Formats: sequence, structure tokens, C-alpha cells
Amino acid sequence: MAFILGSGSPRRRDLLAQLGVVPDAIRPPDIDETPEKGELPRPYCTRITRAKVAAIAAGPDDVVLCADTTVALGRRILGKPANAGEAAEFLHALSGRRHRVITAVAVRRGDRIWARDVVSQVKMKSLSDAEVNGYLATSDWDGKAGGYAIQGPAGAFIPWISGSFTGIVGLPLAETASLLRAAGLDPLGVAA
Repeated sequence: MAFILGSGSPRRRDLLAQLGVVPDAIRPPDIDETPEKGELPRPYCTRITRAKVAAIAAGPDDVVLCADTTVALGRRILGKPANAGEAAEFLHALSGRRHRVITAVAVRRGDRIWARDVVSQVKMKSLSDAEVNGYLATSDWDGKAGGYAIQGPAGAFIPWISGSFTGIVGLPLAETASLLRAAGLDPLGVAA
């Protein structure tokens, strides 16, 4: 049995390492992540994660893990910004407001898929133009859903969360450990 991480995210590798799990292979899937017309954030996140886990080539006993993190402002999906201008737009939209961060996780072994999604609430403080510009200059926004990463400099913008911190980072550890155990892996050396 090999464990395949279907993600190029260094954050997900680091979070898995906290569970004592190291991938045998890393194979980021190549799928279209465009939201469908009128698609809501939570169903979108779940659909993308299932599409990712289905797209990874693996042997019948291999365990594949994929995840997707989506920032939702009401019904609006804030994906990874295309450029600094879009990141600024996202940050100004989130400024002074609560939003949801949804992370869906799917684990596949053979034809069987185990999946969960975790929704956390996040409040971003009101941001000044100087704070937004200072953050954009760090380039930490690049490749991050919603244009920010709570575990980086933008953590200074987040006075309150409710839910899973690791889910906001990109992989909810409690739920991920449970899914891996269901698929026959043994995170932290705890027998299933």
C-alpha cells in the first residue's frame, strides 16, 4: 500500500507530518476548478475535491488523499486570486466582515471514497489601504484561496475564528485522521 497525496500544497504536507504521515508520492491532479453557474461554495468545494481524488492514478490498495479549500463570502466563492489586483479586491471585500472557510477532504482506496467537509467561520478586522498594500507586497496571498493565509502574516488580520484552525489552513487534522484510519492508514500509530 502506498499513500499518495493529491496536492502540491506544502501546507498540506506539513499538516500531514503533524499526524506522522509522509506521502510515498505527491501527484497534484490537473482538473478544471471553474465553478458552475450558480454553484454555491460548499457543494463546489465538495465537487472539486471528489473530482481531484478521482483524477489521481493509483493502484487498488493505494490510499489517495485530496482536499480543496474555498473561501466563501455569502454565496460568493473567492478562489485563488489571479494577480495582486484581484487579491486586493478579495481583501477589501473581506475587510471588517465574517466569512466561511470550507475545506473538503476525500480519501480513496480502490473504488471506495471517504469524504468530509469542514466549515469554519472567520472574522477579518477592518483593513486600511496601508495594511492591504503591505500584505500584498509579501506575496503571501499568491496561491491562497480568498487571497490570504491565516498561518502567515495575514494572521494579524484575524481576531476571531470558530471551527478548525487546521481546516482554515487547508487540511482539518481531526477529520483527516479519521478518514485515513477508515481507509486503513494508521496516523500517529493509533490502531483503527
